[in-house]
Amino acid sequence: MSNIETSDEVVASPSKSFAIGTIIYGFVGLFAAFALSIEKIHLLLNKDAVLSCDVNPFISCGRVMAKAQASLFGFPNSFIGIMAFTAPIFVGFAVLAGAQFKQWFWRIYLVGISMGFVFVLWLFTQSTYVIHVLCPYCMVAWIAMIPLFWKTLIWSGAEGVIDVPVKTVGFFVRALDYGWAFILGTELLAVIAIIISFWSSWQVFF
Repeated sequence: MSNIETSDEVVASPSKSFAIGTIIYGFVGLFAAFALSIEKIHLLLNKDAVLSCDVNPFISCGRVMAKAQASLFGFPNSFIGIMAFTAPIFVGFAVLAGAQFKQWFWRIYLVGISMGFVFVLWLFTQSTYVIHVLCPYCMVAWIAMIPLFWKTLIWSGAEGVIDVPVKTVGFFVRALDYGWAFILGTELLAVIAIIISFWSSWQVFF
C-alpha cells in the first residue's frame, strides 16, 4: 500500500483483477445503456412500438421510459449511461497497460463513480416505489454500477486515495479481499426491496 501525502503523488495501480472487473462491469453497463438508447429511438419513431424488454405491465422498459424520471436532465438517462460507463472501461485498460495515475485523478474517478451510484439508487427507488415498474435493461445497469462503486471505494480507502480515520485503514485493507460481500449485500437488499414492493402483483410476472 502506497503512502499518499499530496494529490500530486502517483498512486500505486490497482490489481489486475480490479482492472479486469472494472472493464467487465463497464461493458455490462455500456451494453444496458446502449440497448436502452436503441429502444428509446424505437419509441420516438413509433410511440406504439412494442419493445423487446416489455414483458408485462410490471416489467417494461417502455413504461419506465415514458416517465419524467427517465429523462431527468431533459434527455434520456441512457445517454448519460453511455458516456459514464465508458470511463471504467478506459481506466481498466489503462491500468492493465501499466498506466499509473496521480491521487487527484483517482479522487475524481471515485467522485464520478459515487455520483453514478447515487443516481442509480435514486432510479431504483423511483422505479420500485414511485413508478412501480421494473425496466430490465435498467436493472442490468444497476447491477454493473454496484460492484464498480464498492470496489473503487474500498480500494481508495485502503490505498490512501481518500482520507479515512486511521483506525479504519485496516478495515479497508482487509475489505479488499471481501468486496464481494458488500456487493452481494447491496444486491440482496435491492432484491428484498423489490419483492416486498411488488408482493401483491408477483403472480403477473409468471
